[in-house]
Amino acid sequence: MGKKVVILGGGVAGMSAAHELCERGFQVSVYELKETQGGKARSMDVPDSAKGGRKPLPGEHGFRFFPRFYKHLPDTMARIPFPGNPKGVFNNLVEATRGEMARYGKKPIVLVTRFPKNPADIEAIIREIFGGSDTGLTDDDLGFFAGRLWVLVSSCYERRLTEYEKISWWDFIGAEGRSAAYQQLLAIGLTRTLVAAKAQEASARTGGDILLQLIFDMTTPGISADRLLNAPTDNAWLDPWLAYLEEKGVNYQLNASVEEIKCDGHIITGAIIKQDGKKTEVKGDYFISALPIEVMSKFITPEIIKADPSLQTLPLLAPSVSWMNGIQFYLKKNISIVEGHTIYIDTPWALTSVSQRQFWPSVRFDDLGDGTVEGVLSVDISDWYTPGTLFTKLFTGKYKSASECTRKEIQEEVWHQLKKSLNFETEILGDDMLHSWFLDTDIVIPDADRPHPTVNLEPLLVNKANTWKLRPEAVTAIPNLLLASDYVRTYTDLATMEGANEAARRAVNAILIKSGSKEKPCGLWNLHEPELLAPWRYHDQKRFVKGLPWDGGAYGIWGYVSRFITWLLRMLKKFLDLFRKKPNA
Repeated sequence: MGKKVVILGGGVAGMSAAHELCERGFQVSVYELKETQGGKARSMDVPDSAKGGRKPLPGEHGFRFFPRFYKHLPDTMARIPFPGNPKGVFNNLVEATRGEMARYGKKPIVLVTRFPKNPADIEAIIREIFGGSDTGLTDDDLGFFAGRLWVLVSSCYERRLTEYEKISWWDFIGAEGRSAAYQQLLAIGLTRTLVAAKAQEASARTGGDILLQLIFDMTTPGISADRLLNAPTDNAWLDPWLAYLEEKGVNYQLNASVEEIKCDGHIITGAIIKQDGKKTEVKGDYFISALPIEVMSKFITPEIIKADPSLQTLPLLAPSVSWMNGIQFYLKKNISIVEGHTIYIDTPWALTSVSQRQFWPSVRFDDLGDGTVEGVLSVDISDWYTPGTLFTKLFTGKYKSASECTRKEIQEEVWHQLKKSLNFETEILGDDMLHSWFLDTDIVIPDADRPHPTVNLEPLLVNKANTWKLRPEAVTAIPNLLLASDYVRTYTDLATMEGANEAARRAVNAILIKSGSKEKPCGLWNLHEPELLAPWRYHDQKRFVKGLPWDGGAYGIWGYVSRFITWLLRMLKKFLDLFRKKPNA
């Protein structure tokens, strides 16, 4: 019998670690706080929504997003059996072909999220270029932003980590001195896709690297840069995953709260688990903490710091979290909006959404709820502290932020912001379409007779500038403690399911070494950047080692290429402006 591993936390990181370990012959026990598996990735039944023997409506913590550059998570998903799928639940991923930026009182900006595959893709690109979406960006804005992207892509990795990690995306792209459109679209709008990040706070290194990955994904032939599941998350992924883990012998415990991690100043001696009102101490050869940062930081005791002084940075990292939670609108009429995700650029609460039914071909909607729901608009709220536009605070007259609203007020404010963004020239979203709604249960709002601040039970780590130094490796100085969560240092470098899966793999690989196992280590993949750009990165690396600043424009032919691209962008902008002014164009 293999060594025993105790995994604290049963979200994507915990389940990923359990998956890799059980396939390599280890005894595995997982302890998950919630009543269902998957942590923040889970979907859930809407309480009291099932009528007439039908199934409950599907709710979720927030919608799922599987970019093309993900490598670790898809590899795991391909090894989760699913009936009729030769590649397991990986085959439950479907492509989104478009993305949209919806705006107040303006035509939406529609983007093709994959390299053109057919005439419709080419037509959509041409329509967006020549259709006059009125971005407000000047030719100087476009040239300047292109220049900042070149700085990023031609910089060596060491410079990005040493210099760009310490500044915000806002500062890196020079947003302060640019136009309002530049700030809204290229600074604020782009970072809204990065898990509740704010342009003024997000690390330029993290934001820039991920943006480059998305650009490379969209401009390289192959699958789309954006994929979603073909059914609610539990049905398409997490239920089959848990079934597979339990079939392989994993002891997965639900409603199990971690109360204490015991350390004698050298090793972890056990963990106290509370389940059904009873506390028990669990022991193992190795312990993997797959707990989120705000939870794990509370377990950093003097004994743990004595065993590994570097872990004292975790309480300093813990405040680097924000809120990103979902609200679902169930509609009497199905609307698609766009075949992919929508970013609502002007919304004060930083909304993003996806219209789900178009991606759920096998889901029978007449068998859900009361049988009259025709569509699901799943929305994420990423800014809970900026004032809204509908509800005011008592006596002050100031508008309420989401964190200050009741559940009903949150629903009405979000619905209002959606309508204001989508209903340009024609009504896409109307009040008569709304059947019902569901707000993530992680948002705990006070009762009128028991006032207290609204609480988010599962906030999300945000990669803020200059926080890499606070983040630990998966391997600690404590011989039997490993870390597997989205705050761990990874190639992915973003608090995502992919980052959690990669961290879990790093923890498992360490256990393989420590235990003397002969099993094959888990695969790890760095972010991919085209080899065509390697000469410029190498050139910059030589300058970096000498303490010299970036100077990509001084390397060979690029000085001429750079000026030509800037000139080309400006000429294209002028041509489009003239084209749009022509009658009957």
